[in-house]
Amino acid sequence: MRAVLSAIALRHLLARPRQTLVSLMGIVLGTAFFLGISAMMQGSEADFIRRLIDNSPHITIQDQYRNPRLQPMAQLFPGAMIQMHRIKPETETRGIRNYLQALDFLRDIKGVKASPMLSGQGLVSFAGKDEALSLNGMIPNDINSVSTIGSYITEGSIKDLAGNSDGIIIGSELARILSLERGQSITVSAATGQRHTFKIVGIFHTGRAAFDQSQVFLALKRVQSLLNRPNRANQIIVKLENPNTAQTLAARVEAQLGYKSVSWQEASEDIMSTLKLRNIIMYSVVSAVLLVAAFGIYNVISTVVMEKRRDIAILKSMGFHARDIQTIFLLEGVLLGGFGCLLGLPLGAAIMYALGRLQFKFPGSTQLTGMPIDWSWQQFAIAGAFALAAATGAALLPAHKAAGLKPVDILRGAGA
Repeated sequence: MRAVLSAIALRHLLARPRQTLVSLMGIVLGTAFFLGISAMMQGSEADFIRRLIDNSPHITIQDQYRNPRLQPMAQLFPGAMIQMHRIKPETETRGIRNYLQALDFLRDIKGVKASPMLSGQGLVSFAGKDEALSLNGMIPNDINSVSTIGSYITEGSIKDLAGNSDGIIIGSELARILSLERGQSITVSAATGQRHTFKIVGIFHTGRAAFDQSQVFLALKRVQSLLNRPNRANQIIVKLENPNTAQTLAARVEAQLGYKSVSWQEASEDIMSTLKLRNIIMYSVVSAVLLVAAFGIYNVISTVVMEKRRDIAILKSMGFHARDIQTIFLLEGVLLGGFGCLLGLPLGAAIMYALGRLQFKFPGSTQLTGMPIDWSWQQFAIAGAFALAAATGAALLPAHKAAGLKPVDILRGAGA
């Protein structure tokens, strides 16, 4: 029975070749453009997230608590009738206490790489010019395992910093502003009044001018000395084999250590929300292309229903049920959607290939950048599903209308 219904549906479509071809081309082009645009947008999102994940810690453990700690008075008298205000908390040296034990705990977790870091503010003076700096004190041998700064170094290397405890790695923008070169020495001052002379052993270039101008990397011990924080670290940087587990692990680490642990998802929550909104807009726009094509299918099948009223009446008189008639016209939509997918997906793949071959050279960049394309099977599945849904949805109303036709009224009208 299914074969008979399919044969009737196909005959109806072939009876109007021009209109059927136009509707079919609408689905083909709609599917192709849907796939091409979706793959391009998802590819750019994946590339952005990859860059975001690679260039920032997966988890950052900070030397602060997520919620303010209760003061001793509040702990001693939690239900007191009288409250004391403007109590100045006791001054304490900032830093993660027992950070070495915290590192041992983290490194015992499979797939976790962790390293301490001490950040602070400094000032560099050279040739009569002063520039504010963000000092990043790290263990040189750990830098490559928890940071990507090594991949941006254009002169020197991380090994040079590991081999020279008085070495410093600066950004290309700072080197340009102060006319500095690798091998020269600069004096860095901290707010504590400490000063130390460092030798430039490396220069990096990330392409972010503000970062390249203000960030410098030094040995942890030297920053501890400059900031008068011996044996202290105010951050622990964590890298994971699977970045997607960062949020879960951050909650576990915070519960264990007490210190605020921020995952990359939490730190970039506004960006992730923007990407989700962008996806909604993107799918709405590309779906409109298929919606327009669906109106063509609706027009073709509605016309067939009007022209085949007598045939429908005869089929019902022969014993075909209303659901059989409805199935015939639904199959017409499915056939158009199916053939549209078969032709549209390869065309979409060709568009994806063409987009992937495009290369751009952005201002300030020395390398060509290609268009990121997502070639995952999910993109093809989503495009095909949307095309079939649009085609089938366009056939629903005409199919319901055909199923509701009464053969007696049609045949009586034909006979009159």
